[in-house]
Amino acid sequence: MKRIWNLALCALLAGTMAACGAAGNEPAETAASGTETASAEPVSLNVTTTFAGEDGNAQNFKNSVAAWESNTGNKVVDTSATSDENFKTRVITDFETGSEPDVLFFFNGADANDFVKAGKVVSIDEIRGAYPEYASNMDDGRISASPADGKKYAVPVNGYWEALFVNTEVLDAAGVTMPDENTTWEEFLDACSKIKAAGYTPIAAALGNIPHYWWEYGIFNQQTPENHLEIPGSADDELGKQWVDGLTDVKELYELGYFPDNTLSATDDETFAMFTDGKAAFLLDGSWKVGGIVANCQSDPEDASTLDTEKLDHFDVTYFPAKSARKTTDLIGGLSMGYYITKKAWDDPAKRDAAVSFVEYMTSDEVVPLFAQHTATALNNAPKVDETQFNSLQVKAISMMSKVSSFTGAVQDSFSGECRTSTFDGMPELVTGKKDIAEAVQEGLDAYAAMQN
Repeated sequence: MKRIWNLALCALLAGTMAACGAAGNEPAETAASGTETASAEPVSLNVTTTFAGEDGNAQNFKNSVAAWESNTGNKVVDTSATSDENFKTRVITDFETGSEPDVLFFFNGADANDFVKAGKVVSIDEIRGAYPEYASNMDDGRISASPADGKKYAVPVNGYWEALFVNTEVLDAAGVTMPDENTTWEEFLDACSKIKAAGYTPIAAALGNIPHYWWEYGIFNQQTPENHLEIPGSADDELGKQWVDGLTDVKELYELGYFPDNTLSATDDETFAMFTDGKAAFLLDGSWKVGGIVANCQSDPEDASTLDTEKLDHFDVTYFPAKSARKTTDLIGGLSMGYYITKKAWDDPAKRDAAVSFVEYMTSDEVVPLFAQHTATALNNAPKVDETQFNSLQVKAISMMSKVSSFTGAVQDSFSGECRTSTFDGMPELVTGKKDIAEAVQEGLDAYAAMQN
């Protein structure tokens, strides 16, 4: 349990710095060895990350970049954007067209397969051949290997978890109690029925835009941590039927009217606003959303001192209600992203040192805690957690994390690209019954099989 607690704490505040006053924290003036010395010939690095938009670490990233620029004399051209399917497609296209950045903060699963297989990024071992201390402050056992070739490329910063955020003001108005680790799927459905009857939307979700979380947990609810990351052979085998059943549950929620009326056409931002504005009760999302919720409770999203604590107290977070063999306290979570150095930068004598310096700085013992706000799963020397620095939503999340029984990665990270088209892009057709779910699952599995050949 101690290991699970450490991972939980590590993942808890990924993207939450805006809430606890960290927005004003400046990165340490020195970080990894060799990163603080100004270069004789300053260079400009093109860097792309997901620290943008409502991501709570966006300002931390800007602060850290500014500190590194000051320390080294180099410059960063920041092309970061909020993570979604469009962002992923943009990154892949950039690699295909030779427009990839010098340093990339990106997913370390199947989403990176194309540019890993194409030799467009450099492995940690190869970098260590020239820079022996590269990522030496990290526990190699916690650095994920690429599914494309088994090598490690991305140096991680912090982790994540996915859970059910709750607007308790809506629950109170509907006479519904806060879900907890004992809440069953049937009890969740009953709660949604009461919330709808009270005139509110039970679930804030844009199924036509971001169906990811419901896709993932719908399937996970038919399985256990032991088999969730396995890809079915077909829609008719045991695993395949579990996928079909999971998506069928999402369809049933849609048919019951528990999603917004415009769930098939709305954007994720629009349904998130429904949740924060007190029009919807539940929001299934990742730990990074803590920062977005907190920012929404500030009169100035970038100034933590403007936080309306009374408004924030109306938000909570809990486990996704369980069904079948999965425990409610089994969560989707782990380390899924990290910093890559591209071959383009590595082969450029003017940029190689700067790229290594930048990643070393951003993943140093001094800087990582600014993003994770406490123990980072990959650090060998993790700082202690000071809970007194957390706001009410963070404290509630810590309480939830204390009962987590396991973390399992997202199977969709290994099921990317065209594999997802039939069930992700096709979600509107599935929930409206215009397309058979089993057929859609089989299409995705066929695409997956073709990619493996």
